[in-house]
Amino acid sequence: MIKWLIMASSLVLAGPAPAQTLREAIAAAYESNPQLAAARARQEALAEAPEQARAAGRPVINSTGDTGYDRFTYGSSASARIGAVLPIWTGGRVASAVRAATGDVAAGAEGLRDTEAAVLEDVVAAYAALLYNQQAVEVARVGIERLDRQVAEAKSRFDLGKATLTDIAQLKAQRATVVANLADAEGALATAAAAYRAAVGQDAGTLSADVPPPVALPATRAAAREAAKAANPLLLQQRRVLEAAAARVDQARAERAPSIDLAGSYGGGARLVDREVHGYRSAAAIGIAFRLPLLTGGLVSSRVRQAEAGARAEHFQADAAEREALRAVDAGWAAVTAAQLRLRASMEGLDAADIALKGVRAEYGFGLRSTIDLLVADQSFRAAQLAVASSRANVLVAQAALLRATGQLDEAAYQ
Repeated sequence: MIKWLIMASSLVLAGPAPAQTLREAIAAAYESNPQLAAARARQEALAEAPEQARAAGRPVINSTGDTGYDRFTYGSSASARIGAVLPIWTGGRVASAVRAATGDVAAGAEGLRDTEAAVLEDVVAAYAALLYNQQAVEVARVGIERLDRQVAEAKSRFDLGKATLTDIAQLKAQRATVVANLADAEGALATAAAAYRAAVGQDAGTLSADVPPPVALPATRAAAREAAKAANPLLLQQRRVLEAAAARVDQARAERAPSIDLAGSYGGGARLVDREVHGYRSAAAIGIAFRLPLLTGGLVSSRVRQAEAGARAEHFQADAAEREALRAVDAGWAAVTAAQLRLRASMEGLDAADIALKGVRAEYGFGLRSTIDLLVADQSFRAAQLAVASSRANVLVAQAALLRATGQLDEAAYQ
């Protein structure tokens, strides 16, 4: 790993400022990503639902007043009244409504976790893409510098009669190809920088290739599957939705139950006759209201059946969500395994290409290798460098996808 980090760092663009790390990019996205901020605001709004449901079981006080004028009898008149209602027994309506709203809030919290994970997965992908393109640009630039030296060396050899114009032309042709590759790489770099800016919310400097493996990355596929069952946000969200659906069944059934309220009122009035105010006698009342649904035209029964069918549907959705979570884990584990194997193979290929290029250059100096041999070795070395950079980026993306599937992709994942 240390050897890879040294090689990867040598590919990154040099700059006076310290290289930006993936951890810093994630922290910046957490602070400024508008999609994440919108999801948090929606969750705050949803969190008010249980309080609104509880309000149906609390006392309510209201006041009413009216005034009018009758020129044929008493003239102007006015009255005012204060009334209060205290629910004593709601038949389970309030309790079930609170449980349903609480389930909705819990489901929303899991949905927010998945939104955070999705945003961070985009950040990791943008970081990996930009890191690869920065390295690709550097590989092309270093390749051009190396070919410039080889062209100068070929000209010197030509002056000594040890090379031909064909050798010089072959090197120049290879240099032109690498210049074209650099133009493509710079264009891709600009595109990747724009994607990074959109995901992170700030311009990127030089990125660090030193990205330690996430501490929460599962060690085995079995551990990853268990982690998904316990923490996958979409699976937990569906389970909370199922709990809310069960509470709504109870809420619909509670409409059949009686309810009891304690009600009271106090009020009085006055009239204006011949510019004199004549008050009515004030009145107060208190009593208990009992309500028992006897006939609802089948409305309550229909709502119960509707809620029960909805709960069954959510139960099936929970089973589907668990299957999808395990599928995502299996796919993520396979992707991480393949990416890591490709990275190791690419690193071995880079070692071999480096040794081959040095050997061919030495043999070329003694006239034991042709210019074509040198060009092939040089091209193989650049391809090996790009293969390592690409494999490293693929490992980052695959790890983020696996972390999201297991419910472990959050701000602390890359500490």
